[in-house]
Amino acid sequence: MRAVGEIRRPFAFGRRHANHAPMNIVFVLFDNVTQLDFAGPVQFLSRLPGSTVQIVSKDGKAVTTDCGFSIVPNASFADCRPADIICVPGGHGVRQAVGDAAIVDFVRQQGAQAKWVTSVCTGAFILGVAGLLQDKQATCHWAYTQLLPMVGATHKAARVVRDGNVVTAGGVTSGIDFALELIALIAGEDVARTLQLALEYDPAPPFQGGTPETTSPDVLHNLRARVYDRAAEQMEEALRDSGMVG
Repeated sequence: MRAVGEIRRPFAFGRRHANHAPMNIVFVLFDNVTQLDFAGPVQFLSRLPGSTVQIVSKDGKAVTTDCGFSIVPNASFADCRPADIICVPGGHGVRQAVGDAAIVDFVRQQGAQAKWVTSVCTGAFILGVAGLLQDKQATCHWAYTQLLPMVGATHKAARVVRDGNVVTAGGVTSGIDFALELIALIAGEDVARTLQLALEYDPAPPFQGGTPETTSPDVLHNLRARVYDRAAEQMEEALRDSGMVG
């Protein structure tokens, strides 16, 4: 019988192509999450052969997103089976989540026994306050990387960073890259390449400038001044107020 809150996805390869044990993939959601931090990697990881996906919130109820709609999980923390892969997305809601003992304790307990501990964007700070980034190299959204030492991590400038069984991704869209790299590590490069083709992931953005290094100084300055200078200050305040960092 299928466990509570478990989704099993069909996969075009069939089970004969799975060269790894089935995995329970757990995504931890909270209010004001950035939906693409979650939607990108779950679209790919849900097709990992033979695996199941649990989308969890504290009480199993819908969580709000930064796009004005909600996501309905399929499990609560209490219903969630042990994670083989735990993934924590980011969003402005991280500022509240790092001070929520139930969320932090759940991530700490699940992460302590998971095969892979992962995050996208500012979700890294939830891993951090849970003690899972201590002495690790990590990344997150470019506007917040200077705060990683507050949670014991060393920033490494890369779109996806792996340190042992901890894999962190940069901002938002990098979650897809992280998912493909993790699939390749678990199931092999052929599986990852086939999924990349199946989902037609072949980025060709209309403009150069998806990183601070490749965008114009004016665009970067204006965006920082309008959004991210204050957002980074608020994140720093939230981390200090969490009582989990020095």
